[in-house]
Amino acid sequence: METLFTYLKAFAVGGAFCVIAQILIDKTRLTPARILTLYVVAGVVLGALGVYEPLLDWAGAGASVPLTGFGNVLAKGVRKAVDEKGLLGVFTGGLTASAAGICAALLFGLLFSLLFKAREKK
Repeated sequence: METLFTYLKAFAVGGAFCVIAQILIDKTRLTPARILTLYVVAGVVLGALGVYEPLLDWAGAGASVPLTGFGNVLAKGVRKAVDEKGLLGVFTGGLTASAAGICAALLFGLLFSLLFKAREKK
């Protein structure tokens, strides 16, 4: 029963992020690219303020998988690198913390582009 509740929390939080994005698309003139950028920046700001961690602990993948989770990883990496390296950590921390995720996205993108051929829509 606890596992089901974990899935439901993740679904509810991830779904709420999707609902908010859909409302922004429908009710504003924001483009999807700007909304994605807004989500990353929101994750950075909420992570820097320490608000995102409790949500992440409660919702699990529902909060870590969306782009706000990527922003939170960037903020966490910068905070850790600044503590260790000082001002230089501002420039290196975010990339160091998110390197594995970025590398995986690039690798899988390359792999699927080699396996499947693009074609025009009809």
